[in-house]
Amino acid sequence: MKKLSIAVHKFSSCDGCQLALLNLGEQLLTLLDGVQCRHFAEAGIVNPDAQVDVALVEGSISTPEDCERIKRVRANSEYLVSIGACATSGGIQALRNTQDGDGWTRAIYADPRYISSLALSTPLAENVRVDYELWGCPVSTRQLLALLNSLRLGVKPHVPRDKLCGECKRSQTVCVLVTRGLPCLGPVTNTGCGALCPRFGRDCYGCFGPGENVNGEGMSECLRGLGLPARAIERRYHLIHSHLQGKAAGHGK
Repeated sequence: MKKLSIAVHKFSSCDGCQLALLNLGEQLLTLLDGVQCRHFAEAGIVNPDAQVDVALVEGSISTPEDCERIKRVRANSEYLVSIGACATSGGIQALRNTQDGDGWTRAIYADPRYISSLALSTPLAENVRVDYELWGCPVSTRQLLALLNSLRLGVKPHVPRDKLCGECKRSQTVCVLVTRGLPCLGPVTNTGCGALCPRFGRDCYGCFGPGENVNGEGMSECLRGLGLPARAIERRYHLIHSHLQGKAAGHGK
């Protein structure tokens, strides 16, 4: 198999997706046998302008400096992969996109002149070409390893886009929406997490982003039937992927 050169870059984020990669343990050591890591500051390898086969990028674009840096990352990589919710949809920090960001800055900082932020926190794909998107908060290391191994083999990676409900069925997880009346977003959410939350008896909150061909209006009607007011439903759709403005759920503005 081809030995890939990779770089792991961080933009506006919490570092959670990078930590998920570092926490692979023995799997990480196996991965490193097949790749050459040229930049990964979290792991102590610093060479941000290295030319690589694959750039794995965590975080959203939130500052003018981010805009320039992501263009350099794009120019220095054959494949650019956005990893995690921040990189794919703007993440938690995109909650400010619907608020008065300047007003918050003035209220929090004694001298806001030194704060340099864009009006919006945006995903990578709104700034540069992205070859593959891996959702999740944090990213699924299972999907990440599968993508890298496919590229090593010269095979086009396949990123599943079916609904989380299918994953619950395959793992024989009891549906928390039907049996417990919890406002689970599984019917409109991408698979990839292993149905982690439902397997532990809690409702999915959509961190893997909207699935394909979802029935958003039907999902909203179901949540209304559970007693959730319109504002609460909107907040569930906007919690992690607020920049998408609930489009997949029929709450687009």
